[in-house]
Amino acid sequence: MAQDPRDRPSWSGMGTGWAITAELVGSMLTLGGIGWLLDLWLGTDRICTGIGVVLGGGVGVYIIWLKYGRGDR
Repeated sequence: MAQDPRDRPSWSGMGTGWAITAELVGSMLTLGGIGWLLDLWLGTDRICTGIGVVLGGGVGVYIIWLKYGRGDR
């Protein structure tokens, strides 16, 4: 019987990598979507969307740092 490739040590950090990617993309999409809604409401031309995506990236990096980057103290 063949061994499952996910059981190998080389795949050990894959779940963490996908969780970090999902957290970053999700925060950018969420705040970008809120910015898009603000653009529709205010009648601006994608200014709030851009600001929301950039802020979402910053918030995502901060959340990732809180979850994974602080280390064991």
